[in-house]
Amino acid sequence: MASSLCVKYGGERRRPRWFWRGFGGRGRGGDRGGRGRGRRPRRETEEEKWVPVTKLGRLVRDGKIKSVEQIYLHSLPIKEYQIVDALVGPSLKDEVMKIMPVQKQTRAGQRTRFKAFVVVGDGNGHVGLGVKCSKEVATAIRGAIILAKLSVIPVRRGYWGNKIGKPHTVPCKVTGKCGSVTVRMVPAPRGAGIVAAPCPRRSSSLPVLRMFLLPPVDPPRLLETL
Repeated sequence: MASSLCVKYGGERRRPRWFWRGFGGRGRGGDRGGRGRGRRPRRETEEEKWVPVTKLGRLVRDGKIKSVEQIYLHSLPIKEYQIVDALVGPSLKDEVMKIMPVQKQTRAGQRTRFKAFVVVGDGNGHVGLGVKCSKEVATAIRGAIILAKLSVIPVRRGYWGNKIGKPHTVPCKVTGKCGSVTVRMVPAPRGAGIVAAPCPRRSSSLPVLRMFLLPPVDPPRLLETL
C-alpha cells in the first residue's frame, strides 16, 4: 500500500506532502482560519448601550425630558451620569483641577492613594465638581468625572450696570459656605475679567462667567485648597 501512495517527482518516488500531515488539517489551529493558532484580528469594542435603571433615566431616553432645566424645576435627583450626557451632549467639558497623593497608615505600612478634583461645565450656565480617591490616577479621574456630572447645578447669571448684550457676571454678591470654607463672589463690569486665583479662574470659566471679583479668603481647608 505504501508503494501505491508514492508519486514520481523528477524520476524519484516520493510520498505526497499531505501524507506527512496526517488527518488533522493544517496543524496547530486546525481549520480555525489558516496557519498558526487561528487568531483573528481584534475588533473595535463597541460602546455599551445605556440601559437606564431609574424612572428619570427612562423618561430621558424616551424623550419626555429634553433639557436639564426641567429636572431642576422639579428638584429631581440625578442618579445616572448618562442623563447629563444625553441632555447636555458633547458641549460638556471636563477639566482636572488638581491631583494629590493621600496616605493612610496601616500595620503593613503606608497605603498611598490619589485624590482627583475635576470640574465639568458646558459653557451655558451649568457646572459641577467631583472628588474621587483611588489607587490609580486614571481611575480617580474617571470616578471624579462621573461624580461631577451627577452634581451638575445651574448658575444664575446677570449684569453689572446696564443690561446690554448677554449676561456676563453674577447678578449680585454671592457667598457660599461649606464647612469651614467660605467663598464670596462680587459682580464686576465688562472688561474686568475674572479676578481670582488660577484654579478658581478655570472653574469659573466653565459656566461662562466673564467678569467677577473673588476676594481672597484663607480659612482652614475642608477637602483641599485649590
